Amino acid sequence: MALVLTTDSVPDGERLAHWRDALGRALVPMAVTARQDGPFEGRVSTERLGYLRIATIEADAQRLSRTAAHLTDAVPAVACVAVGVQTAGTATLVQDGRRAFVGEGDLMVYDTGRPYSLDFPGRFVARVVHLPRRALGLPEEGLRRVTGTAIAGTAGFGALLVNFLTTLTASVPPCAPAVATRLATGVVDLFATLVQERTQDDAPPDANPGDHLVLRVRDHIDRNLGDPGLSPQSVAAAHHISVRYLHRLFEGEGITVARLIQRRRLERCARELHRPDTTAPTVSAVAQRWGFANPAHFSRVFRAAYGRSPREWRGAREELLPTG
Repeated sequence: MALVLTTDSVPDGERLAHWRDALGRALVPMAVTARQDGPFEGRVSTERLGYLRIATIEADAQRLSRTAAHLTDAVPAVACVAVGVQTAGTATLVQDGRRAFVGEGDLMVYDTGRPYSLDFPGRFVARVVHLPRRALGLPEEGLRRVTGTAIAGTAGFGALLVNFLTTLTASVPPCAPAVATRLATGVVDLFATLVQERTQDDAPPDANPGDHLVLRVRDHIDRNLGDPGLSPQSVAAAHHISVRYLHRLFEGEGITVARLIQRRRLERCARELHRPDTTAPTVSAVAQRWGFANPAHFSRVFRAAYGRSPREWRGAREELLPTG
């Protein structure tokens, strides 16, 4: 059931404060500054789709700021990455020293766990989906490549995500909890694919052949994570190079090939284990699906990476379930 909050029946002098509280309930606590004189108008509706929170905002010109002070009482377990579609109007997004212009039809991506600001110079409509970070299972460095940025919604995975989110958020369909969870997972998977695409495709135009080979190797690894035989030796053989040359290619990557394989497998396992789906397979089945043949080894490296055992991590998935 949608929660709709509006300034329509609020006295003019109290509207901005009412709007600030409404956004805090629908999204996260923020400071709000009107960009124009006269009565302020705003409307926000929010709904749940599985473990995702979806909000549609239509309002007058304003500046939204989430500062360090707002983060003091934030709960790490529900830290989210926000993905918004600028349906009407424009915005300027600032986070981590980046400034991005968001045009109509563009995506904007920001981390609600770090300070940011959104400046809307005129009346606007935006649809925002909050993706729990734990459900994403993405490395911090990958997320930071896309947060604080605008992504064109006219091509590639950006266009796919814009179309999917626009259709989904225009009218959240009534559906059984299991179906809602699957739809939520579809959004998460599509966004994760977008992050991966942008992370891998950011090589400069004048990159040397070795840089492009590294991208091909990374893609090969991601496509073969479920193969327990995936190793530096098999990767080198698939690209017709020596293992020694493969290691040399990765000297500037900050990670060895073996570590990269393990990290990517762990990320896939973490994401699957944390999905709030009661029909999900066992921990050992998930580990085997992503190439871990030894359960004891999997449990050990998972705990080292995430600070808890796979079963403890899976138990924490209840934090993603909607509470109302």
